[in-house]
Amino acid sequence: MSQEQASYLELLARGAATEAYDRPVLLARASGAGPEALAGLEEAKQLALRVRAELEGRRRREAELSALFETAHDLAGLRDLDAVLRAIVQRARSLLGTEVAYLSLNDPAAGDTYMRVTEGSVSARFQQVRLGMGEGLGGLVAQTARPYVTDDYFDDDRFQHTRTIDSAVRDEGLVAILGVPLSLGSQVIGVLFAADRRARVFEREQVALLGSLAAHAAVAIDTANLLAETRSALAELERANDIIREHSAVIERASEVHDRLTELVLHGGGVHDVADAVSEALGGTVEFTEEPPGPARLAGGHALRDGDEWIAAVSAGGEIFGALVLRGQPDLDPVDQRTLERAALVTSLLLLARRSAGEAEQRVRGELLDDLIDAPDRDRRLLRERAARLRTDVDAPHVVLAARIDRARTAAEAGSGRESADRQRLWSAASHLAATRHGLASARDGGTVLLLPLGPGDTAAELARQTARHLGGALHEPVTVGASAPVEAPAASPGAVAVAYEEARRCLDALRLLHRSGDGAAAEDLGFLGLLLADSRDIEGFVARTIGEVVAYDEKRGTDLLRTMEAYFASGMSPARTKDDLHVHVNTVAQRIERIGRLLGPDWQSPARALEIQLALRLHALSGAVVR
Repeated sequence: MSQEQASYLELLARGAATEAYDRPVLLARASGAGPEALAGLEEAKQLALRVRAELEGRRRREAELSALFETAHDLAGLRDLDAVLRAIVQRARSLLGTEVAYLSLNDPAAGDTYMRVTEGSVSARFQQVRLGMGEGLGGLVAQTARPYVTDDYFDDDRFQHTRTIDSAVRDEGLVAILGVPLSLGSQVIGVLFAADRRARVFEREQVALLGSLAAHAAVAIDTANLLAETRSALAELERANDIIREHSAVIERASEVHDRLTELVLHGGGVHDVADAVSEALGGTVEFTEEPPGPARLAGGHALRDGDEWIAAVSAGGEIFGALVLRGQPDLDPVDQRTLERAALVTSLLLLARRSAGEAEQRVRGELLDDLIDAPDRDRRLLRERAARLRTDVDAPHVVLAARIDRARTAAEAGSGRESADRQRLWSAASHLAATRHGLASARDGGTVLLLPLGPGDTAAELARQTARHLGGALHEPVTVGASAPVEAPAASPGAVAVAYEEARRCLDALRLLHRSGDGAAAEDLGFLGLLLADSRDIEGFVARTIGEVVAYDEKRGTDLLRTMEAYFASGMSPARTKDDLHVHVNTVAQRIERIGRLLGPDWQSPARALEIQLALRLHALSGAVVR
């Protein structure tokens, strides 16, 4: 390597600008270097520029992931919604390299949308603009719930232009605009924008990045609303507490209940902690049930008497999660009834918070597994860091399992959305199993895929059967599970996860074709059928499992058991014809067959075993497989 070529390494090391890479060639040309030297320098220059571009891309992706992690960290410690939204908008502007970024929210009461946060804006009119629903680029995004980008706002006729919006955009000087929806479920609550005052093309990766930031912003808003509801409920409890303290001992007891419930909420107490606290305060027995009695569905937020019991529905947003049932205290005064109702409200908030946290973790586990399958070229260090946050060791042996609910459906059920609901239930149960087993789960291809660790002494087949039993029991439906061969270290070779997933899916399809719905198995369970299903085509493994004992016996003792089996099957399993083919006495054939039976088991001549053994003999002969 010449000194001039080595200078490119120095340029890469100090992160020099692109223009600096022309200098070595210019200096060489000025010093009279020959064509070969100049060609070599030009080749080194192009190689260095490619390395520089790759490094820049990696740094950009690391910056993007870092920003997403920082945003998630901000959400975890959410105290000020405006501060979190400002941070998201600032990161959007910085990562996309735009001059302006802003976020608008819908105002259902006014029927329009308004600017909530801006970064880089210089126009007061733009910062205060309110848009009618369906107007402008933001209206198009809100209507379709899809991202839209325009290279030149004023020449784009895909959306409705209005004088108010166009004046505000012109006053800000914006030309190129990208907008992505802020979605909560199927509802669009606002739009996150990135914009430039010049024409530019937003790349697909930039659209995806802005969409991720928008998802974080939507979570922040949803979390803030939930916290506001919690604070409102706690404030209402405080007002009830003030009234209670002005009355009798019953009121004082309700005050103590309120304090204890508040403490439970703030210190992460659970539903049964709330029930125990109310039981102690009201002098009866309070239980939470997920199957509420009939009156709970009619309670409308009030405690109702049902015989000698009092029932308060635990619900939120029209959804009933269960009920608190008070027994042993048939006569309650209005204050105690209110206490039971408040306990039901706190219980619903705890259940909502637990559901929100659980769904968030399930999504994160699913995204990591999707990346292991779909993006094997991801940075392995980042994959390990993400897995560590989920307490998943992706450097340990794992098994990929494909699961699906197998139940005959009527034509009416197929068109009623029941199938989609079944997939959601399966994903939820699989996600819970993955979390308890320190694994991962994701919904894919009409079913669910799991990545579960393989314990010492476990096999892929046994893990598949355990998973089928667990999921089937949880859903009260037959769940069929196909397993791959073990993946030694998913983080070390992420591409192996995608291959294992395809193997697990083929095993799942084979189980269904074999009418083994509700069962679990790995390719090795299916004998030569498993060999045909597996991408690895593990011929040596199949031969070893099927006739390995006989091969080893022949090698150790110099016997002819393998040749005897071949002749035996070729003669239609006739000892008399076998002895003619081998030119030995019939007693010798009988002794060898008896020895083979001891090595392979007494059922080795059954039709199913005989078929596998003959296939293994043929593969052994053709491939020269060595069984150890």
